[in-house]
Amino acid sequence: MHILAQTKFAIPLGSSLIANDETTSWLSQSGDFAFGFKKIRSQNQFLLCIYYAKIKEANIIWYANGGNLVPRGSVAELNPQKGLILRDPKGKMIMWSTGRIDSNVAYAVMNDTGNFVLVGVGSSVLWESFRYPTDTLMPTQMLEINNKLVVRKSESFFGPGRFYLHMLSDGNLVLVTQSKPTNFNYDAEYYNSHTSDSGDEANSGYQLIFDELGSVYILKRNNQRLVLTPPNVPSISENYHRLSLDFDGVLTHYYRPKSTSTGDQKWSTLWSLPNNICLAIVEDIGSGVCGFNNGNPEDLYDFDVVTDVDWPLSDFERIYPSAEEECKKACLEDCFCAVAIYRSNSCWKKKLPLSNGRVDTSLNVHG
Repeated sequence: MHILAQTKFAIPLGSSLIANDETTSWLSQSGDFAFGFKKIRSQNQFLLCIYYAKIKEANIIWYANGGNLVPRGSVAELNPQKGLILRDPKGKMIMWSTGRIDSNVAYAVMNDTGNFVLVGVGSSVLWESFRYPTDTLMPTQMLEINNKLVVRKSESFFGPGRFYLHMLSDGNLVLVTQSKPTNFNYDAEYYNSHTSDSGDEANSGYQLIFDELGSVYILKRNNQRLVLTPPNVPSISENYHRLSLDFDGVLTHYYRPKSTSTGDQKWSTLWSLPNNICLAIVEDIGSGVCGFNNGNPEDLYDFDVVTDVDWPLSDFERIYPSAEEECKKACLEDCFCAVAIYRSNSCWKKKLPLSNGRVDTSLNVHG
């Protein structure tokens, strides 16, 4: 982490950032990473995040406040007792904070690894963004037991999406689909590392590690490794690396040259899981991401409304309470939803293949 080496780049207590067009940021020593507000989608909505400072596209690696955007004039400030806090433009409401801090903060540092750290007396680490990943891991970062990466809804919508990378307590690393927002029990794995051993816990995984050389592996309790990265990883010193769970559910190791003098200035894929997302999810959940998640759903699809028709065995999520228009919108924005049934303030989302369809005038439903 090299906190002591970066103390001259320390962010002092009382420092603040304001969400506006002229917003400044807190830079790492190399200038590779910045902590600050970025304008997203509109002139008045901002995201508090960590991002690559020297590149423009696909550059956000961590975000605060659950990915919720904040209005112009919002303030992030460094407080000795409360850590980093995010206030509304009037300064009255705390919208997000780093949470309980065990002792007073002395200063903060934006590290060259992409890790934002709150530092206490004696250079103790009180809080760090690496412990609370969003959708991306960076070299020198790890995913601990019971921790997750959660996809964003899309490239520009940062709320939680439908896919998760989870380091389970049994030692397996899994990729999972999950229902939103009600989270009924319709989760389904579409990748499993099979690194759990119920007969010998020492042979089970407990960390997903992205090391300082760019290698990604599951570390078992007996120090054996299941390496996910292929040989010949591009140099960390010459390339940016990130491991991102993209909004389509694919876990991808990306890299791109740091030098602006090289010709290939874009992110390249080193490896990804699963190998074929279309086949991985179709096996368990019908048509999956390749059938329904491409493009703007309002542009690609519309509803034909039918009455008194239902497919009672195809539910995968119930939303209650729900208005009829909310039910329609929820289905349009869900890549697994083929039909929505609305009745009595309840919305049932249904997946393919649809089965046991029936017409019944007593149902009083719209579909």
